[in-house]
Amino acid sequence: MRSALDLGLAAVLGWTPERLHDAVAPLRAALDGPQPVPGPDASGRVVPADDHVPFVLVLDGGADHANAAVPALRHGSRTVRPGVSVIDAEEMATYRPLPDLDVPTGPYLLRDVDTGTEFCGVRPEDALVTVRGRGRTPLTIGEGLALAALRPDMLRPNRCFSLMGSRAQNQRVPALWLSERRPKLGWCWDRNPHTWLGAASAGGRLAA
Repeated sequence: MRSALDLGLAAVLGWTPERLHDAVAPLRAALDGPQPVPGPDASGRVVPADDHVPFVLVLDGGADHANAAVPALRHGSRTVRPGVSVIDAEEMATYRPLPDLDVPTGPYLLRDVDTGTEFCGVRPEDALVTVRGRGRTPLTIGEGLALAALRPDMLRPNRCFSLMGSRAQNQRVPALWLSERRPKLGWCWDRNPHTWLGAASAGGRLAA
């Protein structure tokens, strides 16, 4: 797994290596020892192994630094091209976590992550109902960027994902997908299904 320091994600926030070390140190205790195998959620479903990530370190779960962080995204091993955002700064400033999400203000762990391939071809508004019914939480823009930066293997052709935890008081749902051999941050309509776009969720958030 690549590190937030190597990728420049800490620098986006203006953090020195020392500040990053101090900020994430309290989270290390949660990762001591073997990681538990994910069990069934509130609906009895277990996240498929190829869509599952045990944990992701998130430095900033919001969208304030999203466009600055997007170039840290990478895809491919031969012709590697940095990520790009098609959401301009003015629009990005309107995205906020859904009111009922408890997103920590400092570094935290996103636990039991599911990239949500099962929701390919499902409207985001319907996927959100299912995710919440399982006792899970949708990912925000910042969380999706952390996932794709630290685990680029989870952003796959025809298996990309929307980030339903961030909204802008309209029908636009932010999403990450692959286009022109690079990761792209954009949006889709909440009532439009896409066969190549699932919906990412997590079991919870663990703050320091």
